Amino acid sequence: MATAHATLSNFRQAPRKMRMVANIVRGKKVTDVLTNLDFTAKKAAQPIKTLIMSALANAKSLDIPTENLIVKIIKVDSGAIMYRRRPAARGSAHPIRKRTSAIFIELGEAAPKKKVRVAKEVAPKAKK
Repeated sequence: MATAHATLSNFRQAPRKMRMVANIVRGKKVTDVLTNLDFTAKKAAQPIKTLIMSALANAKSLDIPTENLIVKIIKVDSGAIMYRRRPAARGSAHPIRKRTSAIFIELGEAAPKKKVRVAKEVAPKAKK
């Protein structure tokens, strides 16, 4: 089963906020995801959409059929943290952590759905 992937490092938004959009995308068809991300009112929607389109272009270059691709894996990890200082009382300072995200997306082919065989119910035997 062929897969295509793309990564984005040190995107300047907290991973906690990026994961909200990543959870919406996980396991869905790429065509549906691209449409849904256009109407998602989060800052994280645009870079994730761009990353999915990049992974889709990678799949095309690997000659993978793109009709039935799904978002197989999407991971949002923390990237580099930028440390800043905020002035506080009496000449002291408090730390500020500006967090970044590292995103990994892997597209794969949807597995064919297996038919589930249902066993027939047997009526209970009547007592004599």
